[in-house]
Amino acid sequence: MDILLILKALILGLVEAASEFLPISSTGHLIIVGDFLNFTGPRAETFEIFIQLGAILAVVWIYRERLLGVALSLGRDRAAQRLTLNLMIAFLPAAVLGLLLHKYITHYLFNPVTVAGALVVGGIAILLIERYAKASRIQDIDDLRWKDALLVGIAQSLALFPGVSRSGATIMGGMVGGLSRFAATEFSFFLAIPTMFAATFYSLYKEWSHLVLADAPMFIVGFVAAFLGGLVVVRFLLAYVGQHSFAPFAWYRIGFGGLLLLYFHYHPW
Repeated sequence: MDILLILKALILGLVEAASEFLPISSTGHLIIVGDFLNFTGPRAETFEIFIQLGAILAVVWIYRERLLGVALSLGRDRAAQRLTLNLMIAFLPAAVLGLLLHKYITHYLFNPVTVAGALVVGGIAILLIERYAKASRIQDIDDLRWKDALLVGIAQSLALFPGVSRSGATIMGGMVGGLSRFAATEFSFFLAIPTMFAATFYSLYKEWSHLVLADAPMFIVGFVAAFLGGLVVVRFLLAYVGQHSFAPFAWYRIGFGGLLLLYFHYHPW
């Protein structure tokens, strides 16, 4: 067993957990940290896809009772039906654009320089939205209309650009549409379930040839780290958004992205 490789898997699993649900871009951080750890190429890309399963299963576990309740009452409960329909509507824009543009995005945009630029631009966008977003009219995700869900879905499609952040795009899109921080964050978590499952299984299907049994320990360590870390991060964010803005994450994005742009200016990728 390669201990150094296992350590890299642990670090990347924790990075995935910390950055998947915070509005700081998991894809961007995995690209950058993977580059610094010298863990790149098809094998690394497949690993990074796989550990997303651990992160999203953390959301499924935290919301397991609500998800089970929605599933069992879907045939008779209007609220469950409306939530399911809204998730389907919000899921579609990124799903369609992802299928159409996946090859081009991974070929041209998956590099630290574009990610660093997106981190800075996204941080500025968060600051502007926090300052100028309209007053909240929706406090609970059960009150979303289909138009609200569509707006969040369109915002989520922006996260196809590496470094934008799926959670950041959906939360900010919700706030622009009049959702409270908590409602936007919770809807982002629910929307992550179909979006990340679909993206992960599609990508694993495309990269299936790179899966080998010898890498199982590395994949298991990364998966478990992403799952356990995800439990902590999701609970933290739900507690955080009730009392605080996303401005600290925006300043982090701007500072981190700026340092990366400076670094890669003198050390070309």
